[in-house]
Amino acid sequence: MRHSLPLAPQFYVTAPQPCPYLPGRMERKLFTALQGDAADKLNNSLSKQGFRRSQNVLYRPSCSDCAACLSARISVEDFRPSRSQRRTLNRNAHLRRRATSAWATEDQYELFRTYLDVRHADGGMADMDVFDFAAMVEETPIRSRVIEYTDSETRDLTAVCLTDVLDDGLSMVYSFYSPDVPAQSLGTYMILDHVEIAREAGLPYVYLGYWVPGSPKMGYKASFSGLELYRHGHWEPFQKADAYTADTHPMSTDPIAEQVANISLPDLRG
Repeated sequence: MRHSLPLAPQFYVTAPQPCPYLPGRMERKLFTALQGDAADKLNNSLSKQGFRRSQNVLYRPSCSDCAACLSARISVEDFRPSRSQRRTLNRNAHLRRRATSAWATEDQYELFRTYLDVRHADGGMADMDVFDFAAMVEETPIRSRVIEYTDSETRDLTAVCLTDVLDDGLSMVYSFYSPDVPAQSLGTYMILDHVEIAREAGLPYVYLGYWVPGSPKMGYKASFSGLELYRHGHWEPFQKADAYTADTHPMSTDPIAEQVANISLPDLRG
Protein backbone atom coordinates (compact mmCIF):
# COMPACT_ATOMS: atom_id res chain seq x y z
CA MET A 1 0.00 0.00 0.00
CA ARG A 2 1.34 3.42 -0.93
CA HIS A 3 1.32 6.12 1.73
CA SER A 4 1.75 9.85 1.17
CA LEU A 5 2.53 12.72 3.50
CA PRO A 6 -0.47 14.83 4.58
CA LEU A 7 -0.84 17.93 2.44
CA ALA A 8 -1.36 20.24 5.40
CA PRO A 9 1.31 20.13 8.14
CA GLN A 10 0.24 18.67 11.46
CA PHE A 11 1.07 20.66 14.61
CA TYR A 12 1.92 19.19 18.01
CA VAL A 13 2.87 20.48 21.46
CA THR A 14 5.78 19.27 23.58
CA ALA A 15 5.42 18.32 27.23
CA PRO A 16 6.32 21.16 29.66
CA GLN A 17 9.89 21.31 30.94
CA PRO A 18 11.92 23.87 32.92
CA CYS A 19 12.53 27.07 31.00
CA PRO A 20 16.23 27.65 30.18
CA TYR A 21 15.80 31.44 30.13
CA LEU A 22 13.54 32.51 32.99
CA PRO A 23 13.84 30.79 36.38
CA GLY A 24 10.76 29.20 37.89
CA ARG A 25 8.89 28.98 34.58
CA MET A 26 8.00 26.06 32.35
CA GLU A 27 8.71 25.85 28.63
CA ARG A 28 6.46 24.34 25.96
CA LYS A 29 6.83 24.32 22.16
CA LEU A 30 4.45 24.15 19.23
CA PHE A 31 6.08 22.18 16.41
CA THR A 32 5.60 20.52 13.04
CA ALA A 33 7.68 18.24 10.83
CA LEU A 34 9.71 19.77 8.01
CA GLN A 35 9.72 17.24 5.20
CA GLY A 36 8.81 16.55 1.60
CA ASP A 37 9.23 18.54 -1.59
CA ALA A 38 7.59 21.63 -0.12
CA ALA A 39 9.95 21.89 2.88
CA ASP A 40 11.51 25.13 1.61
CA LYS A 41 8.11 26.77 1.15
CA LEU A 42 6.99 25.79 4.63
CA ASN A 43 10.25 26.90 6.24
CA ASN A 44 10.15 30.27 4.49
CA SER A 45 6.53 30.87 5.50
CA LEU A 46 6.77 29.79 9.14
CA SER A 47 10.11 31.53 9.72
CA LYS A 48 8.30 34.78 8.93
CA GLN A 49 5.80 33.84 11.67
CA GLY A 50 8.28 33.34 14.48
CA PHE A 51 9.21 29.67 13.94
CA ARG A 52 12.74 28.29 14.09
CA ARG A 53 14.28 25.18 12.56
CA SER A 54 15.97 22.33 14.44
CA GLN A 55 16.98 19.58 12.01
CA ASN A 56 13.70 18.35 10.47
CA VAL A 57 11.40 20.22 12.85
CA LEU A 58 9.99 23.75 12.90
CA TYR A 59 9.06 25.03 16.36
CA ARG A 60 7.81 28.11 18.16
CA PRO A 61 7.47 28.69 21.93
CA SER A 62 3.92 28.12 23.14
CA CYS A 63 4.22 28.33 26.90
CA SER A 64 1.21 28.39 29.20
CA ASP A 65 2.84 30.77 31.72
CA CYS A 66 4.01 33.58 29.43
CA ALA A 67 4.79 34.72 25.89
CA ALA A 68 8.20 36.19 26.67
CA CYS A 69 10.18 34.49 23.87
CA LEU A 70 9.95 36.79 20.86
CA SER A 71 11.45 35.91 17.49
CA ALA A 72 14.04 38.52 16.50
CA ARG A 73 15.52 39.61 13.20
CA ILE A 74 17.70 42.47 11.97
CA SER A 75 16.55 44.66 9.10
CA VAL A 76 19.68 44.94 6.96
CA GLU A 77 18.58 48.27 5.49
CA ASP A 78 18.03 49.81 8.92
CA PHE A 79 21.12 48.39 10.61
CA ARG A 80 23.94 50.74 11.58
CA PRO A 81 26.86 49.34 13.60
CA SER A 82 27.55 50.99 16.94
CA ARG A 83 30.99 52.20 17.90
CA SER A 84 31.68 49.04 19.92
CA GLN A 85 30.44 46.86 17.04
CA ARG A 86 32.83 48.62 14.65
CA ARG A 87 35.62 47.84 17.09
CA THR A 88 34.53 44.20 17.08
CA LEU A 89 34.76 44.15 13.29
CA ASN A 90 38.25 45.61 13.43
CA ARG A 91 39.40 43.13 16.08
CA ASN A 92 38.35 40.26 13.85
CA ALA A 93 39.66 41.57 10.53
CA HIS A 94 42.16 38.69 10.50
CA LEU A 95 39.40 36.09 10.23
CA ARG A 96 38.58 34.57 6.86
CA ARG A 97 35.05 33.47 6.05
CA ARG A 98 34.29 30.27 4.12
CA ALA A 99 30.81 29.01 3.25
CA THR A 100 30.45 25.25 2.80
CA SER A 101 27.64 22.75 2.35
CA ALA A 102 25.94 21.44 5.49
CA TRP A 103 28.54 18.79 6.25
CA ALA A 104 30.06 18.16 9.69
CA THR A 105 33.82 17.84 10.17
CA GLU A 106 36.10 16.74 13.00
CA ASP A 107 37.49 20.27 13.36
CA GLN A 108 33.98 21.66 13.76
CA TYR A 109 33.07 19.08 16.38
CA GLU A 110 36.28 19.70 18.35
CA LEU A 111 35.51 23.44 18.46
CA PHE A 112 31.86 22.70 19.31
CA ARG A 113 32.86 20.47 22.25
CA THR A 114 35.30 23.06 23.58
CA TYR A 115 32.64 25.75 23.32
CA LEU A 116 30.04 23.67 25.17
CA ASP A 117 32.44 22.53 27.89
CA VAL A 118 33.44 26.11 28.70
CA ARG A 119 30.26 28.08 28.03
CA HIS A 120 27.35 25.64 28.43
CA ALA A 121 28.57 22.66 30.45
CA ASP A 122 25.19 22.32 32.20
CA GLY A 123 23.05 23.10 29.16
CA GLY A 124 20.70 20.86 27.21
CA MET A 125 23.30 20.17 24.52
CA ALA A 126 26.14 19.23 26.88
CA ASP A 127 25.81 15.49 26.23
CA MET A 128 25.89 15.70 22.43
CA ASP A 129 28.41 13.33 20.86
CA VAL A 130 29.90 13.46 17.37
CA PHE A 131 26.88 11.66 15.88
CA ASP A 132 24.44 14.10 17.48
CA PHE A 133 26.53 16.97 16.14
CA ALA A 134 26.58 15.51 12.64
CA ALA A 135 22.79 15.14 12.75
CA MET A 136 22.37 18.76 13.87
CA VAL A 137 24.42 19.99 10.92
CA GLU A 138 23.51 17.56 8.17
CA GLU A 139 19.87 16.66 8.76
CA THR A 140 18.36 19.56 6.87
CA PRO A 141 15.77 19.29 4.10
CA ILE A 142 16.31 22.90 3.02
CA ARG A 143 19.06 25.16 1.73
CA SER A 144 21.57 25.33 4.58
CA ARG A 145 25.21 26.37 4.78
CA VAL A 146 28.01 26.10 7.32
CA ILE A 147 29.87 29.40 7.63
CA GLU A 148 33.40 28.86 8.97
CA TYR A 149 35.72 31.58 10.26
CA THR A 150 39.44 30.74 10.21
CA ASP A 151 42.40 32.68 11.61
CA SER A 152 44.40 33.84 8.58
CA GLU A 153 47.69 33.52 10.50
CA THR A 154 47.34 30.28 12.46
CA ARG A 155 44.70 28.75 10.12
CA ASP A 156 42.82 27.58 13.21
CA LEU A 157 39.07 27.21 12.98
CA THR A 158 37.81 29.97 15.28
CA ALA A 159 34.04 30.22 14.80
CA VAL A 160 31.23 28.39 13.00
CA CYS A 161 27.59 29.14 12.22
CA LEU A 162 24.97 26.80 10.80
CA THR A 163 22.91 29.09 8.58
CA ASP A 164 19.70 28.60 6.61
CA VAL A 165 19.11 30.59 3.44
CA LEU A 166 15.51 31.83 3.34
CA ASP A 167 13.79 33.67 0.52
CA ASP A 168 13.97 36.90 2.56
CA GLY A 169 17.12 36.48 4.62
CA LEU A 170 19.60 34.39 6.53
CA SER A 171 18.60 32.42 9.62
CA MET A 172 21.40 31.81 12.12
CA VAL A 173 20.36 28.36 13.35
CA TYR A 174 23.27 27.73 15.73
CA SER A 175 26.70 29.27 16.22
CA PHE A 176 29.73 28.38 18.34
CA TYR A 177 33.24 29.71 18.67
CA SER A 178 36.52 29.56 20.54
CA PRO A 179 35.94 30.53 24.18
CA ASP A 180 39.63 31.34 24.64
CA VAL A 181 39.42 34.85 23.17
CA PRO A 182 36.45 36.57 24.87
CA ALA A 183 37.76 40.02 23.98
CA GLN A 184 37.11 39.29 20.29
CA SER A 185 33.32 39.08 20.90
CA LEU A 186 33.05 36.34 18.29
CA GLY A 187 29.31 35.82 18.76
CA THR A 188 28.66 39.48 17.98
CA TYR A 189 31.13 39.37 15.11
CA MET A 190 29.32 36.49 13.39
CA ILE A 191 26.04 38.41 13.56
CA LEU A 192 27.70 41.49 12.09
CA ASP A 193 29.24 39.41 9.32
CA HIS A 194 25.91 37.75 8.54
CA VAL A 195 24.41 41.22 8.12
CA GLU A 196 27.14 41.86 5.56
CA ILE A 197 26.54 38.51 3.81
CA ALA A 198 22.82 39.30 3.59
CA ARG A 199 23.59 42.76 2.25
CA GLU A 200 25.88 41.30 -0.43
CA ALA A 201 23.18 38.77 -1.40
CA GLY A 202 20.40 41.35 -1.52
CA LEU A 203 18.51 39.70 1.35
CA PRO A 204 16.61 42.06 3.68
CA TYR A 205 16.84 40.22 7.02
CA VAL A 206 19.06 38.26 9.38
CA TYR A 207 17.04 36.04 11.74
CA LEU A 208 18.62 35.67 15.19
CA GLY A 209 16.32 33.28 17.03
CA TYR A 210 14.55 34.44 20.17
CA TRP A 211 14.99 37.48 22.38
CA VAL A 212 13.66 37.06 25.91
CA PRO A 213 13.04 40.13 28.11
CA GLY A 214 14.52 39.56 31.54
CA SER A 215 17.00 36.91 30.36
CA PRO A 216 20.68 37.92 30.57
CA LYS A 217 21.52 35.16 28.08
CA MET A 218 19.57 36.97 25.37
CA GLY A 219 20.33 40.57 26.28
CA TYR A 220 23.02 41.00 23.61
CA LYS A 221 20.46 40.84 20.79
CA ALA A 222 18.91 44.12 21.91
CA SER A 223 22.19 45.90 21.12
CA PHE A 224 21.71 45.63 17.35
CA SER A 225 20.04 48.51 15.56
CA GLY A 226 17.33 47.67 13.06
CA LEU A 227 16.05 44.92 15.36
CA GLU A 228 12.49 43.70 14.81
CA LEU A 229 10.40 41.37 16.99
CA TYR A 230 7.52 39.08 15.97
CA ARG A 231 4.71 39.94 18.35
CA HIS A 232 0.92 39.57 18.21
CA GLY A 233 1.07 38.21 14.68
CA HIS A 234 3.34 40.76 13.03
CA TRP A 235 6.87 42.16 13.02
CA GLU A 236 7.45 45.44 14.83
CA PRO A 237 10.55 47.58 15.52
CA PHE A 238 12.20 46.86 18.84
CA GLN A 239 11.34 49.33 21.61
CA LYS A 240 12.96 49.64 25.02
CA ALA A 241 13.35 46.33 26.84
CA ASP A 242 10.88 47.26 29.59
CA ALA A 243 8.13 47.68 26.98
CA TYR A 244 7.75 43.90 26.85
CA THR A 245 7.11 43.07 30.50
CA ALA A 246 3.44 42.31 29.73
CA ASP A 247 4.55 39.33 27.67
CA THR A 248 5.66 37.56 30.85
CA HIS A 249 2.10 37.52 32.23
CA PRO A 250 0.13 34.22 32.11
CA MET A 251 -2.79 35.94 30.37
CA SER A 252 -0.56 36.90 27.43
CA THR A 253 -0.79 33.43 25.83
CA ASP A 254 -3.54 32.44 23.42
CA PRO A 255 -5.02 28.90 23.53
CA ILE A 256 -3.16 26.34 21.39
CA ALA A 257 -6.09 25.86 19.00
CA GLU A 258 -6.25 29.61 18.40
CA GLN A 259 -2.50 29.80 17.81
CA VAL A 260 -2.66 27.04 15.20
CA ALA A 261 -5.72 28.56 13.52
CA ASN A 262 -3.86 31.87 13.12
CA ILE A 263 -0.86 30.31 11.36
CA SER A 264 -0.77 31.25 7.69
CA LEU A 265 0.26 28.27 5.55
CA PRO A 266 1.67 28.43 2.01
CA ASP A 267 0.20 26.53 -0.91
CA LEU A 268 2.11 23.24 -0.70
CA ARG A 269 0.58 21.56 -3.73
CA GLY A 270 3.40 22.30 -6.12
